Amino acid sequence: MRFQDAARDARAVVYAGIQADPLVASAADLLADAGSGQRILARAVMNGQTTDPDGWRATFPSLFGPSVSGGPERARSESILAAALAVADRGEQVRSQVRGAIVEELTARLLARRVAPPAIRRERRILFDGVRAEIHPYDVTVERESAPEVYDCKWGARGINADVLHQLDDAQEHAADEDERLAVALVVFDAARSCAVRLAAQTAPHENTAIVTLETLNVLVDAPA
Repeated sequence: MRFQDAARDARAVVYAGIQADPLVASAADLLADAGSGQRILARAVMNGQTTDPDGWRATFPSLFGPSVSGGPERARSESILAAALAVADRGEQVRSQVRGAIVEELTARLLARRVAPPAIRRERRILFDGVRAEIHPYDVTVERESAPEVYDCKWGARGINADVLHQLDDAQEHAADEDERLAVALVVFDAARSCAVRLAAQTAPHENTAIVTLETLNVLVDAPA
């Protein structure tokens, strides 16, 4: 089992520009230290239904109400709201790409609190002896000889589909065939209930694929998902 950079095709070049957007890094920084309520706020605002900041403040009184006025949590919530509104203000197609890049960057930053950053790579494929290489790269990988990990990242539960579930499950099986242990996971910036409903409709194998949801993101810091 070995890792390889993804091909630098047109899609990869365009997406690299999205990943390099300063808004992606700043939003990931804020979300890495955010609480569950603040992450829910970010998801709701980035969906782009409305860009009225006062409306969002009224919708999330626990983050903006009098009980948190003037404190550091209120300041963080305001910063998250501002970043999320900046994402929501992008055009629909660009907004979708930026949101995906934020989830990937957030995943990498949380993993870096547990794993030495040089081991964390982006847009990598896995090669197995005698197995045709997958075209689709993994969004984030942890490349260590003793405990490799691979993560696909999705903005919402709709991104959970048969193709990605099969790929993750196949990777784990191929690793086992080579007497390697490989941790595989989907990181979904969406509620656990939404993910459970989506998974219930899937027939692709996913028993050995960890699902990291909006509520459980911090597991990336504590242990392999």
